[in-house]
Amino acid sequence: MKKRRIVIASVLKPVNDTRAFEKMASTLAAHGGEVFLIGQPTKNSYSGNLRIHFLPLKKFNRLSFSRLVAPLKIGLKIYQVKPELLIVNTHELLIVAVLNRIFFGTPIIYDIQENYWRNILLTNSFPHLLRPLLAGWVRLKEKLTSPLFHHFIFAEKSYEKEIGFVYSKYTVIENKVLLPPRFTRLPDPEKKVLLFSGTLAESTGVFRAIEFAKKLHAIDPKIELLLIGFCAVKNTLEEIKSAVQNHPFITLRGGNELVPHPEILDAISAANFGIVSYPLSPHIADKIPTKLYEYLGCGLPILLQNHKPWMDFCQPFGGALSFDFAAYEPAEIVTQLKSQHFNSVDSSASFQLTWQSEETKFLEAINQPIQI
Repeated sequence: MKKRRIVIASVLKPVNDTRAFEKMASTLAAHGGEVFLIGQPTKNSYSGNLRIHFLPLKKFNRLSFSRLVAPLKIGLKIYQVKPELLIVNTHELLIVAVLNRIFFGTPIIYDIQENYWRNILLTNSFPHLLRPLLAGWVRLKEKLTSPLFHHFIFAEKSYEKEIGFVYSKYTVIENKVLLPPRFTRLPDPEKKVLLFSGTLAESTGVFRAIEFAKKLHAIDPKIELLLIGFCAVKNTLEEIKSAVQNHPFITLRGGNELVPHPEILDAISAANFGIVSYPLSPHIADKIPTKLYEYLGCGLPILLQNHKPWMDFCQPFGGALSFDFAAYEPAEIVTQLKSQHFNSVDSSASFQLTWQSEETKFLEAINQPIQI
């Protein structure tokens, strides 16, 4: 791919988002592209790569007027860059993308990382009466604009069944792990650190993880818990802080700030076990959580909610202890943590968990609209 100007735009994700920056943008830059990332500001204003540029927005609250006008500001940044390819990863930028195609002929790609229709309808993110209206509006936008998109990228295989309006114009590019060179795990043998990483929310199981750690620590004082990630909802963050208060064996890192992905990997390196404790819900039933790729790819043993698709996914690697986080015997879990042998993932198998296994498909998907 010869040098081309490419914009990857988001509303809520940071400019150094793992998928957009570390994976997609780095791959494009390595193959001659010049990439501009639009999103939330971060502590680091420089990408470290001469071919990758950060164009941060001004910080705003999740529910605010600034968020409503963010697509307009993003549209202005896109106009200033004048890209030869535009990738958007949220329904909020669909109209911006389509206008760029209509007025400037820009090839456009929609990187679908969430099935927003199901998320809005089946979670508690919005008031009950508003959910059908909001979900319907999002799906209507997606269907009306889809004929104008050159290609779609699915972050989950399950979207092949869930999102039928794109027909055959899609490529599945999963959220597999990108490991830094010479990554190694170095847990402290004197500790038993449980790790809960990623989005801190009730829907991701953070409160389950906290109660789980408390019960296990009461039996084995060596057990600790590290919570590391971002919490988008202020009230939820206050509940988390209240739940861990006066429990010195629980550490909260991040919370009201986005945590750079290298810090997540450092935490994985130092942990003894990773927790995947999502309360089961129809909107995630067929999805593979990103942290499964990360924990397995890094060789971190997993304490896993016994949901069959996730158990089947982990089974070939032998790296998970499965049980129901809603009903378990703490003493039995502590015994199993001491006695169960967890297999390390061999290099040939681990390749299937990494971004490198997706790169060729990604580049082919990117080149399709460029050639139109």
